[in-house]
Amino acid sequence: MSPGEAAVAVAERLRDPDVVRQGAPPNTSATLAEGLPGTALLHARLSHLDPELGHAARAHWDTAALQAASTPLPGSGVHGVLGGLASSLIIGSPYLPDPDATADATARSVRWLSACAENLAEAYDASVRSGRSGTSWHIYDTISGLAGIGRVLLAALVAGHTSAESGLVAAVNAMTTMLTDRDGFRPGWWVATDEHPDVVAARLDSTGAADTGLAHGVAGPLALLALAHSTGYGTGDGQETAIRGAVAWLRRWKVDKRGWPAAISGRELDADGPPSLSGRRAAWCYGVPGIARALLHAADALDDDELAAEARADFAGLAAQPGRWDVESPGLCHGYAGVLRCSLGVDRNAAHHAARGVMAALDPTQPFLFPDIEHGSRFARPGFLTGAAGVALALAEHDDLATPVVGTSWDALLLIS
Repeated sequence: MSPGEAAVAVAERLRDPDVVRQGAPPNTSATLAEGLPGTALLHARLSHLDPELGHAARAHWDTAALQAASTPLPGSGVHGVLGGLASSLIIGSPYLPDPDATADATARSVRWLSACAENLAEAYDASVRSGRSGTSWHIYDTISGLAGIGRVLLAALVAGHTSAESGLVAAVNAMTTMLTDRDGFRPGWWVATDEHPDVVAARLDSTGAADTGLAHGVAGPLALLALAHSTGYGTGDGQETAIRGAVAWLRRWKVDKRGWPAAISGRELDADGPPSLSGRRAAWCYGVPGIARALLHAADALDDDELAAEARADFAGLAAQPGRWDVESPGLCHGYAGVLRCSLGVDRNAAHHAARGVMAALDPTQPFLFPDIEHGSRFARPGFLTGAAGVALALAEHDDLATPVVGTSWDALLLIS
């Protein structure tokens, strides 16, 4: 089975919304990360091959909307419930044979998501005015904050949804402020220990940390500002200053050819080094592929050939040691599919090794063909971030499966594009 055939086979196994609803982890079936908005995105992407998959995408969106209505904590982040449904519609609808079929729902989604961005930016603004140091993940990161929301609004504005502009401007301005804010050596995205999720806080000391990665660290806001700048939606000189500052910070905290630690503690920031926390070597969420991709966005925005060469060298270094990748799952978030999507068009060897890693996980006995693998255990997950839908989307791009020309690729939801 070729990678492209595997992508289509996954979509077929996920065609029924009830299969996704029942197969998603508990309380996640309405999220983009693990449930129906993510599987809708896969079917929309492949609908050029089979218009019936377009009908499946709409059925998944409809079912997700019903699920969302009964979800107590919807959240505005692009990988959550309402934010995930809105983002999936905005990014996925242009792939459909008849994008107008979801035009009204998409327009409502843009207005709602723009208002969410304004509210988050206002909350961050109030925090800055109060003199409080740092911020929290849910304000700025790709999964739940303004980096991810801002990227979807940029896509909406490029597609002609003018109602996205106020939210995008609010997001860009807030992230510009955050990337230029300092409290001594602690940057604006430093997060107190008790503001981190419990599973992360357990690994930190009492001084908190400033994260590096594309999912939850500075690379996310950096990617948003750089992409907005390159697309012509800048907000002035401060934006370029913020981009340069974030690049300089990442350069400062890089640990030789091993890449970046997951985070720098407040204690280490105050002492100006050295970092003690280790991080993933090969992952979209934390690691070389995601961070280097953000640096490539910055290089494009700044027209900086030296920075682009550095980022490409990071991919080449990764490709040179595939046996040392700390990857086990085929998924997007911290698996081979994430490395594959980050590497495509950047480093052929890295993409080749990542594609081999994905296909090695193919298991016809698994419900969705590609299981999520964690510490040797296998889990049947249908969704976007850790499940089969995300794997299939990466394979579809790897095999260059037919698709209409769209203004923004689905991987904008990961700030890869």
